[in-house]
Order: sequence, then C-alpha cells, then structure tokens
Amino acid sequence: MQLTTKGRYAITAMLDLAANNAGKPITLDFISQRQNISLSYLEQLFAKLRRADLVKSVRGPGGGYLLNTQAKDISLTQIIEAVDENIDLRRCKGMSACNNGKQCISHQLWCDVSEQIRTFLNSKTLQMVIDNHEGL
Repeated sequence: MQLTTKGRYAITAMLDLAANNAGKPITLDFISQRQNISLSYLEQLFAKLRRADLVKSVRGPGGGYLLNTQAKDISLTQIIEAVDENIDLRRCKGMSACNNGKQCISHQLWCDVSEQIRTFLNSKTLQMVIDNHEGL
C-alpha cells in the first residue's frame, strides 16, 4: 500500500469537515486555508467523495459540504477507497502470477500485511480520530 497524498489529504479534509461541522455547510475554501491543501485539489477529492456518498454538497449562498452520514459511521477505509487509493502492498496488485508466471516468495506475507492495514483502518472512524485528538 502506498498511501499517497491523495489519501492523506482526503482523510485530513474529511476530519476537518467533521470536526468543524456545526450543522452548516463548510466551503472547501475554509478547509483549504485551515489544512493548507490546494483548493483545486480539494475540489477533485470532494467530487470523488461525493460520488461515494460520503459528503453532500449544498449550493448557493451559505453553501458548501456536509458529511452525508455521521462521523462515527465513516471509516478511514471508506475515504481511502473513495479517492481511488489501494490498500494493497503486493507489487502484483492481486495477480497470482507475480513472478514470471508464479507467486513470488513474499506474496502471502504482503497479503497478510495488507489485510492487517485494511482491518486497522476499517476499525477507525472519523469520530474516533477526532475524539482521540481532542483527548490529547
């Protein structure tokens, strides 16, 4: 798994949206300023997050984005997958023939590690991360 900037920024932006949600939509410009993420990059990410039904957009004056469900119901895995990130450490990306027609010697190891990462990220929700941060 290579969690790229796309996945990290998507999680950070969603955390910002969840933590600063007072029942009113939040503009991407505010998230951009608070998290130092390019506005155009956020627009690309939120288009994907909207297609995955994790956020909803509100148009017009006072518009912006809201979570489409409660922060306690959104796992980090959902966010990562929504922006097309892959939680898979295997170089073969799931193909059983990764070494000239056969599995490489480390194939099962990377399968197991990938599953552990997926399980960990799937067990963490936006609300859990926010609560952990506020408890520091």
